[in-house]
Amino acid sequence: MRTPIRVRELTDDEAETVKRWAHSRTEPARRVERAKLVWLSHEGRLVPAIARELQLAPKTVRMWLKRFNAHGLAGFEDAARSGRPATYTVDQVGEVVATALTNPQSLDLPFASWTLDRLEAYLNETKGIAIKRSRIDEILLAEGLRWRKQETWFGERVDPEFAEKRGSSPGSTRNHRPKAS
Repeated sequence: MRTPIRVRELTDDEAETVKRWAHSRTEPARRVERAKLVWLSHEGRLVPAIARELQLAPKTVRMWLKRFNAHGLAGFEDAARSGRPATYTVDQVGEVVATALTNPQSLDLPFASWTLDRLEAYLNETKGIAIKRSRIDEILLAEGLRWRKQETWFGERVDPEFAEKRGSSPGSTRNHRPKAS
């Protein structure tokens, strides 16, 4: 038969924190649940009773009690998990952001603002970073940068000779008569 697992003696600070977390409505749900099971054990309840009350497996209750006994309040946090390694290094992501914030004309490029296609081509060809435009957009959004869809919308035109190149308005555009007052 297993020896009953109980929580170790809590310090005053630990007891105060665990009680506050166990009754909290603003802490993350995982932390509240873990604090509740530690608090119930502190009050003298056994693992099967705690598991029934919190609707957890007894094995889960034992695991969290052991982790708390070994690590204290830090034991409430999730352990690091393995996952897919990052596709781009921190330096590459930094290069994408720095390039996007750089004026293309300062790099001797023939345009005045970036588009995702231009940025992708520049990073692939010049910087040697094999990256797609969708990933560039994700990186910029993650950094809090919003991408403009148009080269210009308000203010000064990118091309100073735009009006001459455009020509006059088409004759099919009607002039609106002023309304009578």
